[in-house]
Amino acid sequence: MSTFTHLDASGNPSMVDVGEKLVTRRTAVARAIVNLPDEVLENFESGDIRTKKGAVFQTAIIAGVMAAKRTGELIPLCHPLGLDNCQIQISLNERREVILECTAAVTGKTGVEMEALTAASIAALTIYDMCKAFSHDIVIREIKLMEKTGGKRDFKRN
Repeated sequence: MSTFTHLDASGNPSMVDVGEKLVTRRTAVARAIVNLPDEVLENFESGDIRTKKGAVFQTAIIAGVMAAKRTGELIPLCHPLGLDNCQIQISLNERREVILECTAAVTGKTGVEMEALTAASIAALTIYDMCKAFSHDIVIREIKLMEKTGGKRDFKRN
């Protein structure tokens, strides 16, 4: 039976002890989807949305990477990691949805799922913040882990 990993025997919050775990290459891919109304998409040109604040997607990528690097400070009991890599891809699909995909990697004793999810979340929030002057009818949805490798078991969403 599975148990909560961040609770001790008394039910109190506890950081997971990763001291005995093996150092392995660990990766995680997270995705967020942002629905933008036409008023925002009218400003899409040359692969980005241009606002008075600057290039939206470029700024969102920087914000996402910065957030991934600070995940251990943002989420209680999350181990601080020295990331080996963090890449964010942003595209507009055929349904005119913005797809943000973050791939994070580390060689260490614990995974990078939270870093990838944090990066995708903050990148999506940055898009909202930079585009809200055009419309508040922006919806951030489906922030989810797509895959992870390394550690006890791998995961891949179909």
